[in-house]
Amino acid sequence: MATSACTVTVRGVVQGVGFRPFVYRLARANTLAGWVLNGNEGVEIRVEGAGDRVDAFLRELRTDAPASAGITDIAVAVAEPSGLEGFVIRASRSDDQPRVPISPDLALCARCLAELFAPADRRFRYPYINCTDCGPRYSIVTRVPYDRESTTMTAWTMDPPCEREYHDPASRRFHAQPNACPSCGPGVMLIEGDRVVGASAEPIARAAALLRNGRILAVKGLGGYHLACDARNPAAVGALRDRKYRKEKPFALMVRDLPAARALVRLTPEAEALLASPAAPIVLAPARETLDRVAPDSDELGVMLPYTPVHYLLFAAGAPEVLVMTSGNRSSEPIAYRDEDARARLADVADAFLVGERPIARRVEDSVVRQTSRGPVILRRSRGYAPSVVARLPASRPVLALGADLKSAITLVVDGQAFGSQHLGDLEHFDCWRALEESIRDLLEMYEIRPAELLVVRDAHPQYRSTAVAASFHESETAVVQHHRAHVASVLAERGAWGERVVGLALDGTGYGDDGSIWGGELFVGSIREGFERVAHLRPAALVGGDAAARHPVQAAAGFLDQVETPDLTAAPFDFPSEYTRSRRLLETRTRIFSTTSAGRLFDAAAALLGFTRPVTFEGQAAMWLEWLARAAPEGEPYPCPMHGGEIDWRPLLRATVEDRARGRDPGETARAFHAGLACGLADASVALCRAHGLETVVASGGVVQNGLLLDRLVASLEAIGIEVLINHVVPPNDGGISLGQAALGALGPCTSSPSR
Repeated sequence: MATSACTVTVRGVVQGVGFRPFVYRLARANTLAGWVLNGNEGVEIRVEGAGDRVDAFLRELRTDAPASAGITDIAVAVAEPSGLEGFVIRASRSDDQPRVPISPDLALCARCLAELFAPADRRFRYPYINCTDCGPRYSIVTRVPYDRESTTMTAWTMDPPCEREYHDPASRRFHAQPNACPSCGPGVMLIEGDRVVGASAEPIARAAALLRNGRILAVKGLGGYHLACDARNPAAVGALRDRKYRKEKPFALMVRDLPAARALVRLTPEAEALLASPAAPIVLAPARETLDRVAPDSDELGVMLPYTPVHYLLFAAGAPEVLVMTSGNRSSEPIAYRDEDARARLADVADAFLVGERPIARRVEDSVVRQTSRGPVILRRSRGYAPSVVARLPASRPVLALGADLKSAITLVVDGQAFGSQHLGDLEHFDCWRALEESIRDLLEMYEIRPAELLVVRDAHPQYRSTAVAASFHESETAVVQHHRAHVASVLAERGAWGERVVGLALDGTGYGDDGSIWGGELFVGSIREGFERVAHLRPAALVGGDAAARHPVQAAAGFLDQVETPDLTAAPFDFPSEYTRSRRLLETRTRIFSTTSAGRLFDAAAALLGFTRPVTFEGQAAMWLEWLARAAPEGEPYPCPMHGGEIDWRPLLRATVEDRARGRDPGETARAFHAGLACGLADASVALCRAHGLETVVASGGVVQNGLLLDRLVASLEAIGIEVLINHVVPPNDGGISLGQAALGALGPCTSSPSR
């Protein structure tokens, strides 16, 4: 058969996941000559050989790729044979702007896990075991292309056995950049006060004993430090809450294995698959067991499996079966990831530190996912997912979208690929602001983007901290995208639906509106390319004290109930505290009163009416409490929530809530009727707009869409009459996903912009 030849470029997550060794073995199996290397756009391949063997190679290139690879495109170009002999892996090439996605960090694979506990293996109980199928990636990369010298492993030189594996095509560690073993790689130590326990004294065994004895341990992981304690020891959990200043927000849990997870929470097959995936996120699932002080006022627990060798070794050494495994920080601060910083910031929280020697290049927190009736929804996108490509935009220039101030995350578009950063935190905290600046610098340096090339996109809020960051890009063109339009656009951008016209439903707490008021319950019609016209919204209410109302549900209630006749809410059964009376006085004098259409504050008002009258201790707490209350009640008749003249009127909804609470109806039943009423009102409004504009698709996004009870009822109502509902799956529906929508609208749609100066 005649000799054929071709060049192949494979794009996607194909560096750092064993793709070159896979290509090498595949070419050798098909007796082809040529080479493979890491290039700026992906993996570049040249093959020559019999035509049928080349065809087989190209088929198997996609069908048999490593599980952790994410191929987005394979470009094949016919070439003239040049008489190549043998097949080799060439050195990486970096002669142009890098465009290759960096692989996210991956959980320990089954084969490395087996070796970890095999006494005859030379990596027996080695806490940094990894291969091309698993281990650190983004958290150790300092630049691209992804090679050993471009990682924090550059300080360790492989010994001869590791070097042989690295160069052996038959080895699973062929070109595994973090490859190491006990004789040549980093180790771990336990620091307990002034005492340092080294490898010879079994630091992991001592750490497990501390956990069994109710102590709090700081554990260095892939992307930062965790704080761990025995989840079934209320005293330990309580001490962690007190020291971390985390009053009520649920703690994440790590369980020994999948059977332990099944005993703790109710898992669907899809949720189990998420737990056991290479991303290994925290998965929210209904609780089977009540753990004191772990997740107050919630019927869910956030559970993850071990994903590093250290985690497995801790459990094997006798650590409790269920551990609290929460971010290593004080409440709301970014996670500590540098050793000295962790020792300083967590000195009064942790009783001891389990420290690995390998440096972390950047902080990467655990991801959080919920499996829903609509598929998986990412609530926090970070380890295991970031910084992979979240969408592909037909954009001809680099775009940097800065997101929002809460749940900050950025998106960088390079050569049409939208790279979504890890979760960065809330920018009201200085360390989170610094984390934002570090992430911007990281991504621009990795992909060699100059500010003069950039389109920088920001939120419309003039006082956002991210707005100030945008202003610092003096050489860049800037664009402004309204908050809720970005929410809607993020869903369509995930799907590559640039021109699809939809009804867009954006439901959240707060966002700066076109008129300068505080929006949060908005309905739009349009597309990414033409823009989104605001065509309906929740009826405006008074917001007492501005942002402070988000922390005090009774303050939010005062503004909404100013339009509803009520009894004395300071008396039983409502028992509103004095904060409500003060808010009423502000309303009377019109002092610090703002206008809002916020769905989030509407939920806060309903929660206050049903008993949540204390200040919240974390974002969304009152609404989560209201949903928890409602889930325990049977389905009933929804309260009315009609639309008049483009306004969804929540007054009958709250009036019914007040009346039923006053007559002693079960609070859970009332909460259920509230959820159903608002869902029906939103569905009716969406149907009316679809019919008026000849549309058949509704997009729903925003933090309130995370409410499963509301979303399920909304989707059921719309799908029953043939209207398709689209939600986020690749980026969070909350503000953590907003930068993708900003990037899409900034690059492709109409928005306010200013040229570079």
